[in-house]
Amino acid sequence: MIWDWSDDQLVALAEYLGERGLTRGAVRAEMIGDGHANLTYLVTDGERKVVVRRPPPPPTPPGANDMLREARVMTALAGTGVPVPEVLAVAQEGELLDVPCYVMTYLPGVVATVETPEHLRTPEDRRDLAFALVDTLAALHAVDWRAQGLEDFGRPEGFNARHVRRMSRLIADEQGELPAAFADVAAWLEAEVPAESGESVIHSDYRLGNIMLGPDRPARVLAILDWELATIGDPLLDLGWLLSSYPEPGEPRTPIQDFGTALLEPGFPTRQEVAARYAEASGRDLAHLQWYVVMALWKSAVLYEHSHRRAVAGVGDPYYADPQLVERFLAACRRTVGLSPTPSTSS
Repeated sequence: MIWDWSDDQLVALAEYLGERGLTRGAVRAEMIGDGHANLTYLVTDGERKVVVRRPPPPPTPPGANDMLREARVMTALAGTGVPVPEVLAVAQEGELLDVPCYVMTYLPGVVATVETPEHLRTPEDRRDLAFALVDTLAALHAVDWRAQGLEDFGRPEGFNARHVRRMSRLIADEQGELPAAFADVAAWLEAEVPAESGESVIHSDYRLGNIMLGPDRPARVLAILDWELATIGDPLLDLGWLLSSYPEPGEPRTPIQDFGTALLEPGFPTRQEVAARYAEASGRDLAHLQWYVVMALWKSAVLYEHSHRRAVAGVGDPYYADPQLVERFLAACRRTVGLSPTPSTSS
């Protein structure tokens, strides 16, 4: 674990929560989730439960791990029909910790990653689960974000080309050159960038592991979690991300697909069926879907490379130290586009 509450911080947390009527007396905190991005803690006084989110220790990528932004979009989506936890309190930097953090409701659901929850283990339930995932994404993309007060939450015009450039800058050298293993995929993305398919709130990390499912049948999405990368942009980037995280039998897996191997169980639809379901639910044209999938895979490689450099420097999560994590994403990019194998990225 790269961070945990000290005794003094737990006392301050108990006081902060108590003043807001959320808990009473001493509290204890237990980390939940995989802990490779923002840090999430289940906090309880023995009777009441809440969840606290904070960023990892710095440094962090520009635009990532923004707790205030995450809390804002979740608050804006309340009441829209998109399932999100309720934000109960927001603490500015220095108010509770030396970083911003927020408190949200505890929901008694389940998160599926490497296996389907016990109550959803028939092929029919698994299919329903996948389609509930897709239908919820389409519902998110249908939200009138301007009416929800998110007019300044992003810049959707020219989003796709700008997003490629922004990701490139994260790992480019002082001359603006990308590592060789990344450069030709980036060139393909820049050459093939499509016009935006629309403008919507996008989650930017929409996958099985960031969805809380209901605790009983039928399969339903209880809440979408982990909104740290949300913005206003092209909705098909979310679909591309979902598909890029979706493993299929017989294929090499990416590191993110390792966190979704439940999707290999009997009954889950194929990626093609998932895409068709989204097209039906949203009415969007998927003619350029390959670009969005490759963009998602390449962006994952960039973010993992950034985290790899931090880990090698001794300031980040040791999980990212293995250079093969990045190489697996780049290999998936190249298979999808049809490019020749990539040179090693080992540091």
